[in-house]
Amino acid sequence: MRLARSLALLVALAAVLAACAAESTPGWTFSPTPTPTVAPSSEPGATPVPSGAPSAAPSPGGSLVPGGSGGATVTLTITAAGIAFDTDTLEVPANTPFQIVFTNNDAGIPHNVAIHKDSPTGPLVWAGDIFNGVETRTYEVPALPAGTYGFICTVHPNMTGTLTSK
Repeated sequence: MRLARSLALLVALAAVLAACAAESTPGWTFSPTPTPTVAPSSEPGATPVPSGAPSAAPSPGGSLVPGGSGGATVTLTITAAGIAFDTDTLEVPANTPFQIVFTNNDAGIPHNVAIHKDSPTGPLVWAGDIFNGVETRTYEVPALPAGTYGFICTVHPNMTGTLTSK
């Protein structure tokens, strides 16, 4: 009888762990951004970036990557460490697709970045893949209309911040 209880407990624990570790497909409020054309770079070893994106000023947690034809790509950087984001404030230009370079420095712990309308508990706008650390992924995020958004780790709801699109 004791063995049967232990086995049942192990099966239940395995099911819970499998459910927590399962990756889910994000829901889209906006349609995906078409793949941009890539302008060739004249510098040896340079990484090509999509061209044709409007210019914008850099924001907290982000930078501009010059494009080959006068445009720029907005890139935000976020790191998860100690089950916390390294920033709680981000800013992007409105109506412009952007990238999030997300580094998960928590070994063996799953994290992601999801964006919600108004606050981290508002309607889901976009969600990046959940993945275990230590790893870095670049998320392609579609353009957001001007407004305030919350960002959150889907796995750890205490990891939140505010993203402003203006």
